[in-house]
Amino acid sequence: MVSLSTENLEIGYSEKVIVKDLNLRIPPGEITTIIGPNGCGKSTILKTLARIHEAKAGVVYLDGKMIHKMPTKEIAKKMAILPQSPEAPTGLTVYELISYGRSPHQSGFGRLADKDRQVIEWALGVTGLLPLSHQAVDTLSGGQRQRAWIAMAIAQETDLLLLDEPTTYLDMAHQLEVLKLLELLNKEQNRTIVMVIHDLNHAARFAHHMVALNGGRVIKEGAAVEIMTSEVLKDVFHIDAEVVQDPRTQKPVCLSYDLLDNPRLSKEAASF
Repeated sequence: MVSLSTENLEIGYSEKVIVKDLNLRIPPGEITTIIGPNGCGKSTILKTLARIHEAKAGVVYLDGKMIHKMPTKEIAKKMAILPQSPEAPTGLTVYELISYGRSPHQSGFGRLADKDRQVIEWALGVTGLLPLSHQAVDTLSGGQRQRAWIAMAIAQETDLLLLDEPTTYLDMAHQLEVLKLLELLNKEQNRTIVMVIHDLNHAARFAHHMVALNGGRVIKEGAAVEIMTSEVLKDVFHIDAEVVQDPRTQKPVCLSYDLLDNPRLSKEAASF
């Protein structure tokens, strides 16, 4: 089972440091969700974990090896990443998109072997996309399109999946559709999944492990019951949250919340 961790990781752009001294260990075989306010570094951390973004300092370890010293193809056989709002070339079919996931396993001219076709058919089946395999990706609904990208990622046959806001722009039903698919992959295939999610209730519902970020640092990490508390949400989002137990899932949910008193906002409102 693939392991992923960081040691004293420092991340930023140019001279600006966004994340400093990040020490994370992603629990293998579990679903980890990362939450935090806009601009706190969630997506940048995910890109750095996948070696898409270069760290300023510190180390990312993949299976005990320093990821920046590993060959790209070796990484791609262990880890797949689905970035936020990916786009496919116009006219590219679902089958063709998923076939890109087989690239790390190909050699020579990159022609599909029987094994590649078997995996593509499996990915189409598990994501419910077999009837749409020859349809252009850009003609699909939001939920179907997201499932196609997930199918491409799982066709890489990696034990580790990183996903940046996989439910963005999807309606409620399609959000659950995508998250339940990822939950199924975790349960049936023991895939380790790391997701950045904005919806706190979804993050808590589907996670074994949660990481709460703010200001470029980890505020708290642990099980959903440890993270989804009024105190932690206050520290992370500066809100006054009412957290209760969901009778359907027994997971904590944020029932209602309000902004904490903001002296600057109150002062500006009074000046009108």
